[in-house]
Amino acid sequence: MTTRTHKTAVSWSRANARRLDRQFPAGSAPSARRTAHGVTGAVAAMLGAHAQVLSAAELSVGLRSPGTTRTDVRTALWTDRTLVKTFGPRGTVHLLPAEDLPMWTGALSAVPTGSSPFSKDARMTPAQVEVVVAAVADALEDAELTIDELSDEVIGRTGPWAGDPVMPAFQGMWPRWRQVLHLAGHRGALSYAPNRGRKATYTNPGTVPMPEREATAALVRRYLLAYGPATPAHFARWLAAPRGWAGRLFGEQAGAGEIEEVAFEDRGAAWVVAGDTRFPAEAPRGVRLLPYFDAFTIASQPRERLFPGAAYERALAGGQAGNFPVLLVDGEVAGVWHQRRSGRRITVTVEPLSPLDAGRTRALGEQVERLGEVMEGTPELVVGKVTVGGHA
Repeated sequence: MTTRTHKTAVSWSRANARRLDRQFPAGSAPSARRTAHGVTGAVAAMLGAHAQVLSAAELSVGLRSPGTTRTDVRTALWTDRTLVKTFGPRGTVHLLPAEDLPMWTGALSAVPTGSSPFSKDARMTPAQVEVVVAAVADALEDAELTIDELSDEVIGRTGPWAGDPVMPAFQGMWPRWRQVLHLAGHRGALSYAPNRGRKATYTNPGTVPMPEREATAALVRRYLLAYGPATPAHFARWLAAPRGWAGRLFGEQAGAGEIEEVAFEDRGAAWVVAGDTRFPAEAPRGVRLLPYFDAFTIASQPRERLFPGAAYERALAGGQAGNFPVLLVDGEVAGVWHQRRSGRRITVTVEPLSPLDAGRTRALGEQVERLGEVMEGTPELVVGKVTVGGHA
């Protein structure tokens, strides 16, 4: 990679402050961004909202877009279609801006898949994978199908082999073709449609993926704008991609002058978008609540700085972020929390890892009130021990 004679020095505190500033607008009036653009802009700023649990995604978005409620997020997703629910980074379900879907599908399609995790008898050949993805795209064009309906269509278009029950599932075995469901999403052939009752449905979003080279370059830059300074290893971890592949992407971007190297504390070289070397002078301040698998806690590195001291043991699961909703104090994880809903009442139990002073206690109360606004309920704050386990 190309190096510079003089490298900007960036501290953890200033990097963390910039990441927060770029995701959480400060000083906005409550109604200032209550628009579809506010919702999609928030999702774009964090590079996708993890939506395996949709309510967590709604909260991630609402807390970044003043005045937004979960209804606004659902409207953007199912009515305005400015958001798309599909398989995103790490093969997990995310909300992504519809206008960014060509970049996402082009980049995710380019990530090397590695060896198959399935048994030899369950695997599909590369040719079979292509046949199934094409069948999914064809079946979902101008249609919204449940997984069972889609399965019938795919098997009918490919052959009985696609329906062989060879994939271990929760209460039985899934058909062979299901192992490429997320890949169909990455290729732009599949996304979620509104539920039919309690059943998920799928459709074809009609996306034409951006060329791989262009898409991966764009994603590297977008990642660095949101979470830089960062290394290829950080990017690879966030995307669940091979480190060598990520290193080559960064090398190509550095060689083209699109990204530049900075000195990130005592950790050696890290990268930002070329010319994007301005950072806040002051350390981050304030109190925030972030839900399960919030993008900020997943993507920000180095993780041991975001989860300092006791937070690394209490708020992570074997080093994995996201299993616990977290309390941020001055930009670092300082506790965990849990919500329990009964009708409109939402009981929010917050467990700080050290006592909060009066000012931070007031700020926590304001965050809980905002949580209630987003989730359209009446919140009650309880400061005490969170007794449930991760992802409860």
